[in-house]
Amino acid sequence: MAPMDISAPDFSSPAFLRSHMASIIDFYRTHAFDPEGGFHHCLRDDGSVCAPGPRHLVSSTRFVYLFSNGVRVLGDDSLRPLVRHALTYLTHRHYRPDTDTFRWELSPDDNTAYAYGLAFVLLAGSAAVAAGEEDGRWAIERAVAILERDFWEPDAGLYADERGADGHELAPYRGQNANMHLCEAHIAAAEATGESAYLDRALRIAEAITRRLPATTDGRIWEHYHADWSVDWEFHRDQPDDLFRPWGFQPGHHAEWSKLLLQLNARRPQEWLVPRARELFEIAVSAGWDSEYGGLYYGFAPDGSITSSDKYYWVQTEAIGAAALLHRETGESQYREWYTRLWEYSWQHLIDHRHGGWYRILDRQNRPYSDLKSPPGKAGYHPVGACVAALEAYSPASPQD
Repeated sequence: MAPMDISAPDFSSPAFLRSHMASIIDFYRTHAFDPEGGFHHCLRDDGSVCAPGPRHLVSSTRFVYLFSNGVRVLGDDSLRPLVRHALTYLTHRHYRPDTDTFRWELSPDDNTAYAYGLAFVLLAGSAAVAAGEEDGRWAIERAVAILERDFWEPDAGLYADERGADGHELAPYRGQNANMHLCEAHIAAAEATGESAYLDRALRIAEAITRRLPATTDGRIWEHYHADWSVDWEFHRDQPDDLFRPWGFQPGHHAEWSKLLLQLNARRPQEWLVPRARELFEIAVSAGWDSEYGGLYYGFAPDGSITSSDKYYWVQTEAIGAAALLHRETGESQYREWYTRLWEYSWQHLIDHRHGGWYRILDRQNRPYSDLKSPPGKAGYHPVGACVAALEAYSPASPQD
């Protein structure tokens, strides 16, 4: 087999960014479609479907996001049927009218509702509406109604995490991750609907997670809290690699918050947003960059030691998006350098140039653990989001070095 040409392109070129978005979407369009409903949630490197398993709310919503952005950003109307296919599955299979909740997994014992999942229902509905699919408004309205009824804690200005779908009381756990994605989803809802109240809520969440709570954690964003929103240093201490609730500080989440603060500032400017975005990005790269093998680590402890040295695809892509927007906002070359460094690392190690898409996880020395490219929960959402953010930054009107 002839060797592939994987020489690095101009990563800030809008043509490259659009082409790379299209290649990610094509991988899932080609391999994930299930004519019986929705999309397959488990794909191997070559796109073959893994053994059947439960359908996951996060994947189902992210397929709506993926194809909607193909329509909206790339102008590819051939993806509209896939948006509708994904949206129909979300609203007809995951939604439970008997309990007015969205099921986390399609399994008989699925009886718990998560704010994290509802964040992605809100994001999916917003992405669909932004792409011109008005049926997405139902998902927006339903997600908001459930969130307000079952999860919103006005005194904290934040959302709780978990409630039994049969109406049982909230679990005591509180976390920043669900709130981060709810901030993102409210920004998207404001864009899709034109309603400024969504930006009000996004800004309130952002202020609480990135300013108020870090006052007790040396300016860094901790993941886990007690029911009164005091820091829980012990939750999942033995699980630094947990997919949704890992122990330790997360470089990827610091970068993701940096990106969100910049997106908020572009829509609702506040004097603190850009300085805080700079601080969070600096935490991510100074504490998380592997100077020997490249890439950002998954997690680090309060003392700065690395809790998980694995290289996750989403961590790199969120930092790419943040670096692009910081470069646009400040014009400083350091952010352009980080943007290029992160892309070069990902281009060499995380992007599958043969089959398409991104590998999910590598060890510290950039070796894959398996051929499982896209397990439940992963559906191209993070790298497509990075391309969208970079297109915001590097459109022809954006300042460049």
